[in-house]
Amino acid sequence: MIKLIRTNSKHPDFSSLVKQLDAYLKVTDGDEHDFYNQFNSIENINNVVLAYTNNDVVGCGAFKTFDSDTVEIKRMFTLPEMRGRGIATLIIKELESWATELNFTSCKLETGIRQVEAVQFYKKNLYEIISNYGQYLNIENSLCFEKILKNEDEK
Repeated sequence: MIKLIRTNSKHPDFSSLVKQLDAYLKVTDGDEHDFYNQFNSIENINNVVLAYTNNDVVGCGAFKTFDSDTVEIKRMFTLPEMRGRGIATLIIKELESWATELNFTSCKLETGIRQVEAVQFYKKNLYEIISNYGQYLNIENSLCFEKILKNEDEK
């Protein structure tokens, strides 16, 4: 059974998972890691979801305010040995619910084209590819996505 908790970036389990995520991305991003890494600070993130099984943290995700209507999904990660069990889907659905509760209407995110599993995951969760935005505008290896959120009245 997976238990989800809402917290913030000061939670030590979040920091622990982000270290593992960064180590993974350092390998897959290669020479571009330093560019991407500068946008992945976990200081002062107020919206973090952690997933636990048997009191062990197994996954995380977060969002930051992008603009008055939109959040940006950040730091999605599931331990490699726990992948394929729907944990990331539970996390992203919880992040979307939380964003909706806070009156945001959409989620944006960026991932690298080399993150094949992540690209498939976001498509499976109904995120659509959009034009690159912000700091990712002219970055060939960036792929940006967006999902319009529905509030309870629209479901």
